[in-house]
Amino acid sequence: MVTVNKPTYLFLACLLFAPLVHAACDDPAAPGVYWADCDKQGADLEGADLRGAILTRSDFRGANLSGARLSGADLNFAKLNAARLVRARLDDARLLSVQAVGADFTEALLNGARLDRAQLNQALFSRAGLAQASLYQAVLEKARFDAATLTGAELRQAQLTGAELAGAALDRANLEQAVLEEANLTGANLQKATLTKARLAFADFTGADLTGAMLAGAELFNTTFDQARLGGAVWTDYKRCRLGAVGRCE
Repeated sequence: MVTVNKPTYLFLACLLFAPLVHAACDDPAAPGVYWADCDKQGADLEGADLRGAILTRSDFRGANLSGARLSGADLNFAKLNAARLVRARLDDARLLSVQAVGADFTEALLNGARLDRAQLNQALFSRAGLAQASLYQAVLEKARFDAATLTGAELRQAQLTGAELAGAALDRANLEQAVLEEANLTGANLQKATLTKARLAFADFTGADLTGAMLAGAELFNTTFDQARLGGAVWTDYKRCRLGAVGRCE
């Protein structure tokens, strides 16, 4: 008769009854699926339910995730270059340091998502929802945010050179030290937005609403404010514009 001591017995019992932690990359798409470090290049995952999925460091370059449900998913360090995420749900998802150059997030929902230090050059966010999203130090050069909602978004030190933000809602957004050179912000809502020490050379704020915005220390050079509402804004010289000021801070 073989005698098994108690510690060994407990160890063997754990191996027998413990749930499988690492699911295979070929497991079907499902909420909570474990697809870390998987190669999903060019995969057709349109409409897939991947809520809460672990997709860390996986490769989705060129994949179709349009309409996919990715709420609360972990996409940290994933590759999404040229991927399609049109109308995908990514609210509260984690996309820290994700690579998504040229990805299409048109009309996607990213409220509360974390995209800090993400590489998003030329990505499309037209009409997307990014309220309260965090894009700290994200690289967004020539990205499109026309008519997107970025209310209360964190964009400190974001690189937005040449970005398209016409008609975007950036009210109460934090753009401190952001680079917005040559960006198009015509008709954008920047009420109470923070643009402290932002770089705004050649940016176009025509018709934008900067009521109560903070521009202290911002760098202006050939910056356009035609018909922009500036009432109560704090100007680059730390002086407050008069209520009702339009086009220039008086």
